Amino acid sequence: MSAPDLSKFLNPNPQGVRELEFRALGTECHVKIRLKPERDALQFAADTLEWIKNFEEKYSRYLDTSLISKINAAAGQSWIETDEDAERLLNLADEVFRKSEGILDATMLPLARVWDWKKVHQELPNEEDIQEALRLTGWDKVERREGAIFLPEKGMGLDFGGFGKELAVDALIEISRRHNIKDVLIDLGRDVFASGGNGKHEFWHIGIEDGKNPESCLASLAISDRAVSSSGSYARHFMHENKRYGHIIDPRSGWPTSNGVNSVTVIAKSCLEAGIHSTVCYILGVDEGLRFASNFPEVDVCIQSDQGTEGNPQFERWLVKEDNDKES
Repeated sequence: MSAPDLSKFLNPNPQGVRELEFRALGTECHVKIRLKPERDALQFAADTLEWIKNFEEKYSRYLDTSLISKINAAAGQSWIETDEDAERLLNLADEVFRKSEGILDATMLPLARVWDWKKVHQELPNEEDIQEALRLTGWDKVERREGAIFLPEKGMGLDFGGFGKELAVDALIEISRRHNIKDVLIDLGRDVFASGGNGKHEFWHIGIEDGKNPESCLASLAISDRAVSSSGSYARHFMHENKRYGHIIDPRSGWPTSNGVNSVTVIAKSCLEAGIHSTVCYILGVDEGLRFASNFPEVDVCIQSDQGTEGNPQFERWLVKEDNDKES
């Protein structure tokens, strides 16, 4: 986690909004609150940063000392003990796997390694490597007992990146509630929860990035007491022979998702719920994605594809007609 930028936090804007900026969980993070007493605001900031630091140190696969790295290193060799907090997270991984119909799988690290979007790819992974990674993938293969976990085959690995940021957003919102902060916006790399308003309105303006042209805004939302999550390959990808390969892998094929969908934006009551649906709908495509979302009436979905933009009717209630006052 990077050192936070406190300049906008200590010097609120005319509407009283304080903004805390830092980098963590592999992305840019923005936390905005409206709270007058500086001492109270700083205590909230300290609690927020402490939670993020502890979460990252324990569950980041990029840190050799993290619990998840120890679990992965012991794959095929030994059981690793887990505390109550880790048990809750593993139970959540199981719930996400079931709810997403197997699309969101915390054991997809072998595939993520094969398709590492951060590397320069002179050639694409061969099918043999992809099939081997698929063989090592599958949440149902994970063995658990009370207070311990075992990955039964060497090369298996856990990665909570599929829902870690969303979980963090919901946790930070809970911290803001404990501090009795009414007006707050948590934005961890396009996973957002907004509560209250921005001082001008009784809501926050949130821009939806255009999946075809990420420098542009597709639309603006007026959000309060809801989460917003967007999925797409426009931010994280690599290019090979003029074709874009995104970071969202389809666990059914082992290949980066390529179905004509550019982006998916979902509004829900929790960021975890929004994130599950945005990723699943992105992987499934327009028709199957909307079918999946239709099973959850409190989830509002907008899918941008090569053929246009589609969504369920209730999504439109959040749209702002005049897109000139975005806050995020």
